[in-house]
Amino acid sequence: MKTSIATVSISGSLPEKLEAIAAAGFDGIEIFEQDFITHNGSPRQVGRLVRDLGLEITLFQPFRDFESLPEPLRTKAFDRAESKFDLMEELGTDLVLMCSSCHPESLGGIDRAADDFRELGERAAKRGLRVGYEALAWGRHVNDHRDAWEIVRRTNHDNIGLIVDSFHTLGRKTDPDTIRQIPGDKIVFVQLADAPLIEMDLLYWSRHFRNMPGEGDLDVAAFMQAVMATGYNGPISLEIFNDQFRGGSPNTIAKDGYRSLVALMDDVRRAEPEIKLDLPALPRRRAVNAVAFVEFATRGDDATAIEAILASLGFRHAGQHITKDLALWQSGDIRILVNRESQGYANSAYIAHGTTICDIGLRVDDAAACVARATGLGALPFSQPIGLGELEIPAIRGISGSVLHFIDETSSLADVWSVEFNATDAPITDAGLKQIDHIAQTMSYDEMLSWSLFYVTLFEMEKSPMLDVIDPDGLVRSQAIGAKTDAFRITLNGAETHRTLAGHFLADSFGASVQHLAFASEDIFSTAEKLAENGFKVLKFPANYYADLATRFDLTSAFIANLAAYDLVYDEDAFGSFLQLYSQPLAGGMFFEITERRGQYQGYGAPNAPFRIAAQKRLLRPKGMPKV
Repeated sequence: MKTSIATVSISGSLPEKLEAIAAAGFDGIEIFEQDFITHNGSPRQVGRLVRDLGLEITLFQPFRDFESLPEPLRTKAFDRAESKFDLMEELGTDLVLMCSSCHPESLGGIDRAADDFRELGERAAKRGLRVGYEALAWGRHVNDHRDAWEIVRRTNHDNIGLIVDSFHTLGRKTDPDTIRQIPGDKIVFVQLADAPLIEMDLLYWSRHFRNMPGEGDLDVAAFMQAVMATGYNGPISLEIFNDQFRGGSPNTIAKDGYRSLVALMDDVRRAEPEIKLDLPALPRRRAVNAVAFVEFATRGDDATAIEAILASLGFRHAGQHITKDLALWQSGDIRILVNRESQGYANSAYIAHGTTICDIGLRVDDAAACVARATGLGALPFSQPIGLGELEIPAIRGISGSVLHFIDETSSLADVWSVEFNATDAPITDAGLKQIDHIAQTMSYDEMLSWSLFYVTLFEMEKSPMLDVIDPDGLVRSQAIGAKTDAFRITLNGAETHRTLAGHFLADSFGASVQHLAFASEDIFSTAEKLAENGFKVLKFPANYYADLATRFDLTSAFIANLAAYDLVYDEDAFGSFLQLYSQPLAGGMFFEITERRGQYQGYGAPNAPFRIAAQKRLLRPKGMPKV
């Protein structure tokens, strides 16, 4: 299987695009005509540049408004085609994409179109070239791959074939299984794109909102299963039109594209084992069974403050590392590491971001398989020198240069806490916090699709619909991604401006990833009472919030009074309810959250976010005031 991507899919000049595509691991490219025209090199130079990077030109595109034109437009269309054939020969590619006509004077008619393509096929054959015909979802007369196939079938020429595109099929809600009826040797090229489900004009939707497979809501896997069932064995290529990608990093977008394509085809192979694909073997997605640990990189007063807050949350100093300045704090199954090291990765993270969560450990059934899948999808492995008596724990790079470690549940890695840490005799001050409910990661909005793709291609996780969180100074986009067992939940929060609380955190921490941790309690009122005894500093909510709560939900006045007494906030849906308590902001704008889920509530209290943000902003330094 040859992997390919259209140059229009990523940002940059043509050389920048080609270098990023080659570095990401693709086999080939579709040369988008506009990218070629804006480049100042000759066709031969472009072809040589592509091949010098180890790529091939799988397709030249697009050729528009060819078929079913009246004279003299028909003659002009054939003249244009001959000119593009000249260009293709110099570039060194043999296949051109012709999309169904949108020309206002196109006459339509399947036989008329077939006649045009038969003549074009003869001209292409003389040059050893091929033509692929694609149905645009908004084509004037042909907007369905079934009609395009009928034209190709009636053309009956070896140099004329069909191109199918997932967006044009799925965007019109056409059953992808209809592709199974097409002979695979008549499909000459396959293009892929996903998209969020949005009700809007098809052309505008296509030109601005396509994204990588797995980043949207279209059933791209079903489309590719149908294509591969035909026996198709040609290139599989990404064609993405997206405003966000046009302003993003070429390297990041190209890597995301490769990750999405390989993960998708791995899914296709698993769904239909009889389909043979020339793909490197990947381990399956792994389930995350728990968060094994969260590690802070910190120093001095910040470290002292974090440990004081952990103590007020009911954590106990349970262990000290055998060789490092690394303390283990524990409550129930939650393990927090406080790393004061002045060398190694944690030190680098602290220098880059200040006090930050630099490392997340995940409990899985097969750590090596997690790393193998991640690196097979383009993630970077992580390692650093280990000291005497330490275990080598498999790891990869995560968001914003952070690290994900994987701990096997059934191997010696699970013994890391007894092997690498000396137990302390600190007293148990449990406040009922037993596990991590979720981890909230903050990023620029432009990075959200990339990181949602990272998680759903690597782990058995599912996306929730994206939500808008209202900040007094802007908008934050939020999307939850959760393991099917709810053992590992991530919320991705995309900031569009530094004026929002999320953007403020990003600016102050120079792009740190984790803004807050949420701990789960089975009885949040009992936990809140214990925290008050421990001197935990809660985030205060105004009386207005509780007065409004009484109008929104059918709650007793005594229950609301109890919420107000402990500064708890409340939400409910058709499946259950959710109670939350927050810490005041700590180092760098991070904070802690305590939650209790009742019934089958699956959300994250999004309606309370504006009130929480406003309360937190009241505690931040006034706008325009410098740090002291």
